[in-house]
Amino acid sequence: MNQSVVIAPVNQSLQDFLSKKGYSSIIVIADNNTKKHCYPRLKASLPKHRLVTVPAGESQKTLATCEQIWEAMTEEELDRHALVINIGGGVIGDMGGFCASVYKRGIDFLQVPTTLLSQVDASVGGKLGIDFQGFKNHLGVFRLPETVLIDPAFLESLPYREVRSGYAEIIKHCLIADAAKWDEIRRKDFEEQDWNDLIAHSVGIKQQVVDQDPTEKGLRKILNFGHTLGHAVETCFLAKPERERLFHGEAIAVGMIMESYLSYARKMIDQDTLTQIEEFLFASFGKVEIRPEEIEQIITLTRQDKKNKGKEIRFSLLERAGKCAYDIPVTPSEMRKSIAYYQGAV
Repeated sequence: MNQSVVIAPVNQSLQDFLSKKGYSSIIVIADNNTKKHCYPRLKASLPKHRLVTVPAGESQKTLATCEQIWEAMTEEELDRHALVINIGGGVIGDMGGFCASVYKRGIDFLQVPTTLLSQVDASVGGKLGIDFQGFKNHLGVFRLPETVLIDPAFLESLPYREVRSGYAEIIKHCLIADAAKWDEIRRKDFEEQDWNDLIAHSVGIKQQVVDQDPTEKGLRKILNFGHTLGHAVETCFLAKPERERLFHGEAIAVGMIMESYLSYARKMIDQDTLTQIEEFLFASFGKVEIRPEEIEQIITLTRQDKKNKGKEIRFSLLERAGKCAYDIPVTPSEMRKSIAYYQGAV
């Protein structure tokens, strides 16, 4: 698989990339925020191109928005020698990559991730997709971009919660694959972390896993630790306009505590490890209130998880800090206990 990732100032890395290519035309996809804060950083490095702007946010990651993008591609008469450049977080990367992958059966695309979350996770590994009927990433494909251009300078424009959201995936990578790094980061405050080092570390772990299992038949499932219940919590909240928006990483932090409890209940990790994870995540992310009526909704949503087989809801759970197992069936009763544990009722 060997995905190309460059960590460098984006204006230079983009010029280097384009100097070796001969694209017939270029279309740039951004959202309202990245058009204002990020697009200007690389505009001067781009030849003639069309900018397509879509509204920001997970709620826009739909077929309807894809139609707008495909209409713009069609208006521009893009051929199969064109290039799509996605400037944004996970939503733009997922959706822009998906649109490029199905337009005329696939044209080249480039990911320029602008959030910490997309730099350490969403832009690496070739997973692309959109939400459908309320289910997260329900429609999608596996396809690698030509390259991923990561510029840590983009983080300077991000609000605190956006950076913290990406931090959850960094923590996950340490918990599933590097006990020493987990031990290192949990002893530092959020403000003390070295983002350049942690971005390179997370990209390295994800590439190593994805190279061995590009289409998630086995090992790649470990990257979903915290995501079965985390995605269900995120989806549950997305469906409720009255609820304050829960960022992806915030939901994954919730999921990691619940799924660490499941690991402990299965006697896979010990009490000390569970306590370390729980205390660190609560200190970093706070606690999310889950209402009584939402518990069954969350459990029902796990039935749509992509790791499932038949009627079995399958989890990726920790064997110890730094090692993760996958394809572990978990019952609704066990999930209820893990949610109750999170809420402090156990």
